[in-house]
Amino acid sequence: MSDSAAIIDFRDVSKTFVVPGTFPWSPKKHVHAVREVSFSLKAGEVMALVGQSGSGKTTVSRCVLGLEEITNGEIMLEGRTWHDLTEVQRRPLRARYQYIPQDALSALDPQQTALEHVVESLTVLGGLGRDEAEERGLQMLERLGLGERLHALPREMSGGEQRRVTLSRVFALDPVLIVADEPTSGLDPDRQLEVLADLITNLPEGAACILVTHDMAQAREYCDRGLVMLEGRVIEELPFPDGQPTHPYARMLFDPWGEHDLAQSTAN
Repeated sequence: MSDSAAIIDFRDVSKTFVVPGTFPWSPKKHVHAVREVSFSLKAGEVMALVGQSGSGKTTVSRCVLGLEEITNGEIMLEGRTWHDLTEVQRRPLRARYQYIPQDALSALDPQQTALEHVVESLTVLGGLGRDEAEERGLQMLERLGLGERLHALPREMSGGEQRRVTLSRVFALDPVLIVADEPTSGLDPDRQLEVLADLITNLPEGAACILVTHDMAQAREYCDRGLVMLEGRVIEELPFPDGQPTHPYARMLFDPWGEHDLAQSTAN
């Protein structure tokens, strides 16, 4: 699945966590969170990582951006080796590869307004002067429906508004890659759809995106394809919106009542 022209080229990546034992003399445990995962992602493509909690999808997403160091394999971003760079070497490239966290409130500074969050991203990561950063930040926040909330603090915002601030400061940097880790977690269904629509429709032109989700309907609607993960492995790849899963676990994820109904009809 390697492709030198891809935004991401993820090659046979594994990640093992070493967990201390209960007592100092207890043996350490090795948790294999990701096992020989490979995929590529092209410019303009939106890919879902789907699976239940503990399947490895969040670890994969963090490995993509170097937020977790891999145990084995290779990661290439835009044809450049990424996995073996130091953070000092990665830092100048961080603005191009952005992360949208699951918990927006904990990712926001409680003392900064919506506008200040975006301005800080543009000055620190984007290298803009303050005046230009404020102008661009204002435009982005207005684009995402926060024109009346520029000076609101995180605690004064709704959950959906907090998510839009995290989207605004990412989009303002015009990245080529966005990794969104369950960006609608904790929101009611209507707000989830609004935030996902904001995410997908405001992606920078040509940007690639990974959406980590356990919502299969969202994956089908908003993504070009999906990787189904189980116990750290990719067990199936599906084209969306029409691809139908064949692996029993993937079928259960996409149609949780299907196997139950089938068993009932067989029994009757």
